[in-house]
Amino acid sequence: MRKPNRPGAAASIRHTSPMADTPTGHRRRAHTRTRDIERYAGLFAERTGVMRSSAMRDLMAITARPEVISLAGGLPDTSTFPPQTFAAQMTRIAQTSAAEALQYGPTEGFEETVDCILQVMGAEGMLPDPEDVIVTTGGQQAIDLVTKTLIDPGDVVVCEAPTYPGAVPVFCSYQAEVVQIECDEDGMRIDLLDETLAGLDSEGRRPKFVYSVPSFQNPAGVSMSIERRTRLVELARRREMLVVEDNPYGLLRFGGEPLPPLYQLDGGDFVIYVGTFSKILSPGIRLGWAVAPPPVMEKIVLGKQASDLCTSTLTQYFVREYFAEGNWRQYVESLCAIYRKRRDTMVEALAEHFPPEATWTDPEGGLFIWATLPDYIDTGDLLARALRDDVAFVPGQAAYVDGRGASSMRLNFSGVDEEEIREGVRRIGNVIREQVDLYATLTGEAVGASPGTPGREAEDVPAVDARSDSSASISDSPGTNPNDPSQGDVLPFRKAQ
Repeated sequence: MRKPNRPGAAASIRHTSPMADTPTGHRRRAHTRTRDIERYAGLFAERTGVMRSSAMRDLMAITARPEVISLAGGLPDTSTFPPQTFAAQMTRIAQTSAAEALQYGPTEGFEETVDCILQVMGAEGMLPDPEDVIVTTGGQQAIDLVTKTLIDPGDVVVCEAPTYPGAVPVFCSYQAEVVQIECDEDGMRIDLLDETLAGLDSEGRRPKFVYSVPSFQNPAGVSMSIERRTRLVELARRREMLVVEDNPYGLLRFGGEPLPPLYQLDGGDFVIYVGTFSKILSPGIRLGWAVAPPPVMEKIVLGKQASDLCTSTLTQYFVREYFAEGNWRQYVESLCAIYRKRRDTMVEALAEHFPPEATWTDPEGGLFIWATLPDYIDTGDLLARALRDDVAFVPGQAAYVDGRGASSMRLNFSGVDEEEIREGVRRIGNVIREQVDLYATLTGEAVGASPGTPGREAEDVPAVDARSDSSASISDSPGTNPNDPSQGDVLPFRKAQ
């Protein structure tokens, strides 16, 4: 019996038109000859040479197969959205606003959509001016538009290490020079940021902006402490430097105390804010937003006009109808309850199936856990092997621009249920065990007991807890230089006791 498609799985479309069976005109050649390739290569813009693919998008076709357990994508669980609510909202749109919903809309977005955005931001204590808001086609477009507006080839962008894998292709596409700042359990290290900025000053260079995901960071799952948030905003003000705050996960908190967004601390002078409905409602509606000071917003609007004219009117009407029901906060709370259980399940499965040398974060919210394996394991190669066992994750190198991250992986716990989380982690653990055993055979070096070895209990497995302050930092180990790619991709997360 065929397994039902999970959220994000591709649907099969059968062509029934008579025209589909009637070939007309010429069909293109395979374009595999050297001459064919050279003909097009000479036409490409210079920037295409530095474009990078998105690790998540590369995996989508594979992970859409129903037999594959995907711990790769940043998928919220859209099966939790009540079908009857969706049907009722779309019916109301069809009955009362069909013509308007099928028409073009303003580039900045409808006022009603902006009102919904203000509600979401208000839930985290932010009070932006509605004139500073633009509705975008997902949060990804907001990042692209900000980068298009601010970056010339060779300009410096500063971001976290690791950083959101989807931001890396954007920065590369605009030929930015990306400088990454190490993270620990309290997020981006502002002391290292300050040092890096001073070094750039000495070279006569000034970053166009600092990009950060301060709450439940993608991919690491850690959150920037209030002290560091305050220091970052103070640094931005002192230097008159822009900070781009990407906050898709701020409301998906299921532990700890809420932290103020950077935008709230700044008030909107030097912090450009990026948000999305993808994680609190649906990624399929492709609806996000950016909030920026008026001079910056003016240019962002021009950039969006050239990109796609306007964001989907139909999906904006859908959001308006959904928020009119007044239940959006309750839905987010229900997601938090579900994701808390799934995070706990994944942490337990990691303790059972990953080797004792492995470490991982234990986030208080968001969608991701960042796991780091022994440095002799390359997670890119590991993924290729894991896909043969129908399980997927995002290799850590996708979150870096300099080759680091080779022994790490991003694991998503929101997109599949507890049973599939356990099975998916078990399959990855089996593949890791093969690599550990092979390493021991080839080198003759003793390695830690493999998962499941008799006498090794789950509670003996060290985990990295993003909330723990009780132990020494891994980065304090003698001889470890986190800025040296040759020394692996150790992140200074602390081990839980």
